Order: sequence, then structure tokens, then C-alpha cells
Amino acid sequence: MLRFLKGMAFLPFLLVTWSSAAFIISYVVAVLSRHVNPFLPYISDTGATPPESGIFGFMITFSAFLGAATIYTRYKIIEKQNQTCYFSTPVFNLVSLVLGLVGCFGMGIVASFQELAVPVVHDGGALLAFVFGVLYTLLQSIISYKSCPQWNSLSTCRIRMFISAVACAAVIPMIVCASLISITKLEWNPRDKSITLRISAETNGDV
Repeated sequence: MLRFLKGMAFLPFLLVTWSSAAFIISYVVAVLSRHVNPFLPYISDTGATPPESGIFGFMITFSAFLGAATIYTRYKIIEKQNQTCYFSTPVFNLVSLVLGLVGCFGMGIVASFQELAVPVVHDGGALLAFVFGVLYTLLQSIISYKSCPQWNSLSTCRIRMFISAVACAAVIPMIVCASLISITKLEWNPRDKSITLRISAETNGDV
């Protein structure tokens, strides 16, 4: 089993490479098509309008499958390590697996339901992906400490915990800001009713 798992290192590498390419390619196409502002747009904004929406949907869906495969491989590695040298209850590893798979399911929802088409479903999928993904990284960091020093070095544990801490700190303002913003389209039109009323009020001195 361990001999087979030694050849699975390409999975996390492919996951990171493919996901990064998905975000970069979607961003480039969206900017060249003048669908988003080139300065730090939301990731979902770069996959909301054709043709980049098709690229974004396809590549993120594949990323979700790669993520699920990586998480399951990690689960089997920890399971085998724990059998060789017991360091944690198997339930802890199983809970981590379930959380990770739910996060990947959320990625699939984000890829399938564009931001402007079905915003409620899209936001729900993003919430699943971010929250459960952060919980997964946190549990994996704890497992790393439990398996130290047999299977992990202390420096590796600290790096994983640092990444988990940053992710935990980032997910809270992300949820707060997302709940305060209501997006119905990417580009404002000066003829929109809300903007027209604002301009009229300023002209009449009401504001």
C-alpha cells in the first residue's frame, strides 16, 4: 500500500498547478474581453460571463475532483501510518476526510452555478468550499502534530499550522464582507435607476 502511495505525490502538485491555471486563464480572458476591472477582481467575477465562464466551470470542476482524490489519498496515508505507529483515533482522520470532501463538493457547486446566474447557490457553494476547506486544513495540522516526530518534522507541523491560522483568520472577514455586498451584475451602467436617482438628488441639493 505504501509503495503505491509513494507515486501519488503528483496529485497535490497537479491540484495546485491546475487550480492556479484555472484562475489565471479565466482572469486573462475576462480582462481581455473587458468583462472585469483588471485590478484585483473577485475570483467569481472572472468566471461569470462567457467565454471565460466555460473555462472557469470546466477547470474548477476538474480541480474539485483532483482535490477529492488528494484528500482521499491523504486519508489512506494517515490510516496506514496510524496502523504502523498509533498516534490518533481513526475517527479524527475520518472526520477530516468528510470535511475535505464537502469542501470539494462546494467547489463543484461554484463551478457549475455562475455568480450572476444563480447567486444564492453560488454563494452557498463558496461558503461550503471555504469554511469546510479551512476546517480540513486545521484538522490536518493537528494530525501532523500528533504524528510528530514519527511521520512529520516539527518545522513541517509549524508551517501547516501557520497556513491554517492564516486561513482561519481570512475566512471570517470574507464571510462578513460577502454578506454586506449584493452583486447583480459586474459593470455599472450610468443609466441605472439607482444611479440616476442619486445624481438627481445631488443636483437638487438633497444630499
